Amino acid sequence: MGKSLKDNLNSQYFQAANALKPKKARRRIVAYVESYDDIYFWRTVLGPFEDDTRYFEVMLPSKVNLTRGKKSVLMNFIEGQTGPDMIACVDADYDYLLQGVTASSKKILESSYVFHTYVYAIENYQCYAPSLHDVCVAVTLNDHRIFDFSEYFRQFSEAIFPLFVWSIWAYRSGNFSRFTITDFNRISDPGGFTVQNPEASIQNVQRKAYNKVRELQRRFPGNKEAYLKLKDELIALGITPQTTYLYIQGHHLFDTIVAPIMNKVCSLLRQERQNEIYHSKAHGTQKRNEMSCYENSRQDIKRMLKKNTGYVLSAPFRRLQADIARYLETI
Repeated sequence: MGKSLKDNLNSQYFQAANALKPKKARRRIVAYVESYDDIYFWRTVLGPFEDDTRYFEVMLPSKVNLTRGKKSVLMNFIEGQTGPDMIACVDADYDYLLQGVTASSKKILESSYVFHTYVYAIENYQCYAPSLHDVCVAVTLNDHRIFDFSEYFRQFSEAIFPLFVWSIWAYRSGNFSRFTITDFNRISDPGGFTVQNPEASIQNVQRKAYNKVRELQRRFPGNKEAYLKLKDELIALGITPQTTYLYIQGHHLFDTIVAPIMNKVCSLLRQERQNEIYHSKAHGTQKRNEMSCYENSRQDIKRMLKKNTGYVLSAPFRRLQADIARYLETI
């Protein structure tokens, strides 16, 4: 049996199975996602919408051949395969910002049963700046605010926003080979970050971004009008100069920018807590026991970031929830 026919039968099976259940039984809605990490994220999205009439089961697109990834989800479940009881949930990547220019973008935006993150990926949500202090507390058990994550990423976003517009322009206009996401990531890497002088890393990004913008302006001298039009359109889509970090490549933001910064912040917070224990008036044995207890209670930064759900207060997440609410009103 062909894959398309099999998947269509799957969709029909879920609808038929729900129809055969007793009237008081909860409706089962299957949500297909890209990877194992996505299961937990989409559970936080869909869980609040469960009640005594319906529930969601979040899973990978195939339990047989273990296929994963956005391409697998879209190939199997967009073209007529999704329905009221089978939805697809994917990272937006650049597809949301491309606004239907590519086939993948068009499918995601036009399907009633496909939902996307709005931000580039789930990693961007996990790195939501206003929630990062709470992650530091979870990691270090120290609630001292020694670094302003929100202000830093506001300045970082403003530094990269003009170049980010160029990146989206390159992908919309077919010039992505001349200015790739990899090129953008290299320039947006702060490098040399220190908690004591974070401004230096922002200035480094500003300098690199400014030089690249000037280069692109020279290479595409007639692009000013198109650039300004795209800039206004992106702002209308919700990408502000202060929140650009949410729309850059998720793995780059998580692994190259946020995790290294948090490592340095958490290192200072741990040291501060250890010094408090060391300089306390307790006797030696009690100090050693307290230090051992503290060391055993610390958490891994990346693991805690992946469990971070502070993004539920962000504007893109609320917009995603609104999409789910509208979908449920139609079924």
